[in-house]
Amino acid sequence: MSSLRNRQGPPPEQLWKSWDRKARKQGFHSTIYSSDGSQYKGEWKNDKKHGKGIYIWKSTGDFYEGDFANDARNGFGTLTVKTSDGKFQRQYAGGWKNNMRHGYGNLFFSDNEYYEGEFYADKRNGWGRMFYADGSTYEGQWLDDKRHGTGICDYVIWFFLLLANDNRYEGEWRDNKKHGHGKFFYVTRGQLMEGLWVDDICKAGEMKDFGRDQAILPTPYPIPDLSLAQPDQVLAEAEATFLATDG
Repeated sequence: MSSLRNRQGPPPEQLWKSWDRKARKQGFHSTIYSSDGSQYKGEWKNDKKHGKGIYIWKSTGDFYEGDFANDARNGFGTLTVKTSDGKFQRQYAGGWKNNMRHGYGNLFFSDNEYYEGEFYADKRNGWGRMFYADGSTYEGQWLDDKRHGTGICDYVIWFFLLLANDNRYEGEWRDNKKHGHGKFFYVTRGQLMEGLWVDDICKAGEMKDFGRDQAILPTPYPIPDLSLAQPDQVLAEAEATFLATDG
């Protein structure tokens, strides 16, 4: 009896299992449409988008082209969005993790305003450089899409419709504001403010001349050479007063 059973082979595959196995997408497929009309063309693995591919959203016309893994945007890819006038504009090119911007990438706000640097959980986090539409730039640390940590911001100054020069801040930031120790170079008037900043305002510091001879709009008189008897103590007291709530 046992020898007869062996000669018959394994039992036939159930019909629903056969249909499911044949319907599974594996390797490269031409365009596949989802229930909402969005479409995907590219590579599959175990019935999931996996490898290189292009995904087009039906509702917006936006499309992503790049790497997929386990049915999500993972790896390197480019997201292009459709603008209100029907044109296409590249919005982001860089790393992805589980459908979120992650790693190093470039985020485009307009043709002349963009960010290049690190992302984490779909936001600017870590080191990055921002180029603003007015010509100003920021290079430094970011936290949750805000300038936060140590960084340098160059501000563009216009004088009678001509580009004069850049004012610059070098120092610490918190929530997009100058906060902590920093230096602000007023290049147009040849002065430098160095000290302790809180919410974009210098609470304690020293103003002195810096490159006054080359300034476009220098002050009428140079700053006199004055000094505090105990500058370190004054700064320490200012820190204790203004930064006490920072933790």
